[in-house]
Amino acid sequence: MKKGWIILCVMLAVCGCEKPTISNNHGEESVDGNLKVRVFEIEKTPFASRTRGAAKEACTRLNYAVYTPDGTRVKQVNQTSDASSFGTASFQLGEGDYLLVVVGHSSLKNPTMTDLNKIQFKNADGFTDTFLYYGHVTIGEEPVNLQVSLDRIVSLCRFVITDDIPEEVTQMRFYYTGGSGAFDATTGLGCVNSKQDVYFDVTAGQRQFDLYTFLHDREGTIHLTVTAYDDDDNILQEREFHVPMQQNYITWVSGAYFNGTGASSTVTDVSVNTDWAGETHINF
Repeated sequence: MKKGWIILCVMLAVCGCEKPTISNNHGEESVDGNLKVRVFEIEKTPFASRTRGAAKEACTRLNYAVYTPDGTRVKQVNQTSDASSFGTASFQLGEGDYLLVVVGHSSLKNPTMTDLNKIQFKNADGFTDTFLYYGHVTIGEEPVNLQVSLDRIVSLCRFVITDDIPEEVTQMRFYYTGGSGAFDATTGLGCVNSKQDVYFDVTAGQRQFDLYTFLHDREGTIHLTVTAYDDDDNILQEREFHVPMQQNYITWVSGAYFNGTGASSTVTDVSVNTDWAGETHINF
């Protein structure tokens, strides 16, 4: 009996010294924030209906930023598609009016979002399919739950080589001007005169190269220089093209790059694409 009493006293002492467990969610923003944002759809495709793999095809990064009406950034949340919270974000804000920007993309890193009117990607991180939401939100006494739809704001030049690529070619360089590597979130249009420079390591059978840009208007033209290199960085072929483009359109530029000599850009066909607004086909 005395032994049992001693054991009971020890157990009570241990319990008395143990601190109660308090559950906290640590993240960039509180899950109990008064502004909750959910990406509802991307380019008219409901986000919730996408599988995890399909969502990654749309974008692998989401960047949410909140600004004051004068354009001062006050909060930002960055997400990658491997996060369980991908597609939702929460902010704790004071009462008042704000501007909300959500950017979806698959660049290697997050864009610089300090300036609402100049959200910028770097050449080294790559340019990809990019989607945008921009809107106003007012925070009062009650929490705000916002569902947002992201629209495509890029133009895509899809360069296709139709002749045989020499075995000694190991790298292709695509240098283009006329577009922008940054955009104004209030318009979705390019805002700087960029020198975009993209390198591709040529793999066996690779003939298609995708080049993205933000046009300064709904339509525009990029000046494109395409250069083929060998292992010693010797130039094996170099050609220039003027490529007409439209926002949310794919411009296909196809031809015999190594055997051909012309650089004409004549529209030969236009067809509707269900994922993009349309396509323009150019042969050279």
